[in-house]
Amino acid sequence: MFTFLNLNWNFLLLEIILSTLFVCYIFLFPFKIGISNLRTAVIVYSAIMQVLSFYSYYFFDCFIITNTTNYGFQYFIQLINFPMTGIQLAFGLDGFSIVFIILTIFIFNICFFSLDVNAKEFSIFIQLLIILELLIILIFSVLDLFFFYFFFEASLIPMFFLVGFWGSRARRIKATFYLFFYTMISSLLTLFIIIYILLQVGSTFYPILLIYNFSEQEQFLLGFFVFITFATKIPIMPFHIWLPEAHVEAPTIGSIILASILLKIGGYGFLRYLLPIFPKFCLYFLPLIFTLCITSVIYASLTTLRQVDLKRIIAYSSIAHMNFVVLGIFSNSIYGIEGGFYLMIGHGIVSTALFFLVGLLYGRFHTRLLSYFGGLIQVMPLCGGFFFLFTLGNIGFPGTSNFIGEILILISLYERNTFITLLAGLGIILSAVYSFLLFTKLFFGTLQVNYFINFYDINITEFIILTTLGICLILFGINSNLILDISLLSCYTLLLYAN
Repeated sequence: MFTFLNLNWNFLLLEIILSTLFVCYIFLFPFKIGISNLRTAVIVYSAIMQVLSFYSYYFFDCFIITNTTNYGFQYFIQLINFPMTGIQLAFGLDGFSIVFIILTIFIFNICFFSLDVNAKEFSIFIQLLIILELLIILIFSVLDLFFFYFFFEASLIPMFFLVGFWGSRARRIKATFYLFFYTMISSLLTLFIIIYILLQVGSTFYPILLIYNFSEQEQFLLGFFVFITFATKIPIMPFHIWLPEAHVEAPTIGSIILASILLKIGGYGFLRYLLPIFPKFCLYFLPLIFTLCITSVIYASLTTLRQVDLKRIIAYSSIAHMNFVVLGIFSNSIYGIEGGFYLMIGHGIVSTALFFLVGLLYGRFHTRLLSYFGGLIQVMPLCGGFFFLFTLGNIGFPGTSNFIGEILILISLYERNTFITLLAGLGIILSAVYSFLLFTKLFFGTLQVNYFINFYDINITEFIILTTLGICLILFGINSNLILDISLLSCYTLLLYAN
C-alpha cells in the first residue's frame, strides 16, 4: 500500500527547495496575498515541512554501514563542486543532524501557529522566520566547513532584525549589537581557520578534514579558535553576557528560537567539528573546559536566584543547562555524548514552553517583573498546571526528557571524576531551587487586586501548543529510544575519531 513512499526521495533536498520557493513566493507577492491568506499558507507550508521531516526520520537507517559513495551520510547531495578552491556545496544527514532538523522544523511550526495575525509588518516577519529556518536547516546539513561558516554567519541577519525591530523595549538596540558582535567577532576566528585549512589541507570538505592528520601544534591552535567560536554560541563563561540581554529584549518568538535552536548550534559544532577533527586539543584542555563549564553551571544557577525579570530567569537557566550539555559532550564517553545530545533536544522543548508561558503572562499583564505576580493559580489554573509540568521538565524530573539526558551525563562524569560529578549534581539541585521558587512566586500567595480586570486563562491555540509540547516532554521521557537509537552510530563514529 505504501510502497510508493519507498523511493530514493531526498527529503532533505525537498525541504530546502520548499523553503526557498516559499520565501520567493512571499517576496514576489507580499501585498497581494493578504494577512489571513498568508497565515493559512504558512500553516500549510509548516505542515508539509513537518511531514517531510518525519518521513526523513522514518526512512533513516540507524545502522547503515559507512561507504565511499555518501561518506557515511544519508540523503547525500553534492550540488556544486569548486575543484580549484577545494570547496564544495554538499549536504547530508547523520543521527545528530536529522534530529536537530526535525527539532528546528517542529519549533518553527510552534512559532508559526502562535503568530498573531495583527502583528505589524506581518509578511516581513514571516519572511525573516522562513529565511532563518532555511539557514538553520542548511547549517545542520551542510558538509563543508566554509559553507557551514557562511550559513552560520548569515543566520545572524534575520535574528538581528527580529530582535532589533520587534523587541519589547528601547534596550533592544543594545541587545541586538550584543548578539551580533559577540557572535560575529568570535566567528571571525573560524574564518582564519578556514583560510589556514584551505592553504594547508587544500579542502574544507568535512570527510577530508576527518581523515587529515593535523599536527599537535595545529590542533591546539585551530582547536582553540573553534572552541571560542562555539563556546560563545552555547554560551560558556565569560562569553555569556549577550544571551540574557538578547532574551529579555527579543519578542517571544525570538526568545524561543534563540533558546531552543540557535544555542544548539554551539553544541552541534562541538560534536561535528571540534571533537572529531581536533581530539588532542579536547584531551589536553579537558580540565580547563570542565572548570569553565562547572563554573558556568553554578554561576548561572546562583545568578538565576537573584533575577527579577521572568525572561532573564529562563535565560540564565538556559546557560546552566547548556553548560551541563558541554560537560557530557567532552566526557569522552558514549553515555556523556548521548546524554548531552539528548539534553539539548529536551532543553529545546522545555525552553520553548517556558518562554511561551512567559510571553503569555506578559501579553496578559504587560509586565515581566516577578514582584508584580502572585496567586495566579486561583484565576489561571490551566496555565499553572502547564507551568508546573514544564518546571518538572526543567529540573529533570523522572519521566521527562531532561531526566534521560542529565542521568546519562552524570553517569559519564562519575566514570571520569567523582568530584566533578558532585559539582554537576549541585547545579541540578540549584536548578530545582530556582525553578520551584519561580513557580511558587508566580502561582501561590496573595492574588494582586489589579489582576481582576486583566486575567483570563489560556485560549484554545495556547492549549494546543502547550499540550503538544507537554506530550513531547513526556514521550521522550518514557521512550528514549526514539532519539538514542538514531544517534547511536553517530556517537560511536565520533568516539572513533576522538580517540
